[in-house]
Amino acid sequence: MADDKAAPGRGNAGFLGSLREALAAAGREDPLRAVAAGSPPPPMAKPSDPTRLMSAKEPPVPSAAEAARDARGGAPHVPPLARAPVEAAVDEASAPTTRVLRAAKPVAEPRGEARTQVLRGKQTVARGTFAQDPVVGWLVVVGGPGLGAFRAIFEGNNTVGRDPNQRVAIDFGDDTISAEEQAYIRYDSAERTFLFVPNLAKTNIVSLNGKRPTAAVPLASMDVIHMGRTQLVFVPFCGIDFDWAELTDKSS
Repeated sequence: MADDKAAPGRGNAGFLGSLREALAAAGREDPLRAVAAGSPPPPMAKPSDPTRLMSAKEPPVPSAAEAARDARGGAPHVPPLARAPVEAAVDEASAPTTRVLRAAKPVAEPRGEARTQVLRGKQTVARGTFAQDPVVGWLVVVGGPGLGAFRAIFEGNNTVGRDPNQRVAIDFGDDTISAEEQAYIRYDSAERTFLFVPNLAKTNIVSLNGKRPTAAVPLASMDVIHMGRTQLVFVPFCGIDFDWAELTDKSS
């Protein structure tokens, strides 16, 4: 019975001895001996940070062609740095977008347009026939509706009235002026004189310089004509000093 009890003990001793020999052969410290001696067991290695492992990844080895180029003195091959995919995604998302602005092209002027010509020296002015009846004077409104406006007086006989068809139309809204032939203004180019002729057939009365003429009276510069509620001042252009005939005679 004693032999049977000692057999398992010898079996355990043989197993532990074989384990110690195997650990010693592998060059590792016997953990059982360290525990037996009272020293703490060696700390277990913590798992490595995958990010640190990725950032510490060694650059790729240059190829044979790149090594030959470096030997000839060319630009050294710099391997690209390995970056974590998470960092690359963040950089691309936060990168600002650059917009290129270009100035608008100037609009080219159309070809074939007439350009202003520069005149040098004395130029001759052609005088032919009149494009319209020549102006010999004006009536300027100095009171009533149309204040500041004017109407042209032409050579020959001029009818004065409110209707737009009158040769001198005083159509500024004064309904106290007769529509047609309230008065007449005549310019005689041969005599170079002006006449004011009231129309006595009209019930509306006109005055010249505060007087009511009953026949044709001479009309001089700055005379005042009172017609209805409107006051007009006569401003001559032709007269003793000038007439359009002077220009036509010189051109012929």
